Amino acid sequence: MARRCSLTGKRRNLAMNVSHSHIRTRKIQLPNIQSKRVWFEDENRWVRLTVSTRALRTISKKGLSRFLRDAGLTLKDVT
Repeated sequence: MARRCSLTGKRRNLAMNVSHSHIRTRKIQLPNIQSKRVWFEDENRWVRLTVSTRALRTISKKGLSRFLRDAGLTLKDVT
């Protein structure tokens, strides 16, 4: 399973560690991805999603159907 948010598309970021002597080494910054069951009120059922915590906060504020509508997605695009 790729560490990617199914709603927002967040994924890993390649960055550099820079030491005091300015030696640069690669590092990977991973997003905070959680697997959650979210209530989908339009179809009256639970949906299992792999989402970032930022998307979870937005879903709890707006609701899943409004989040998908604003992003221009459908449930088939996500799962």
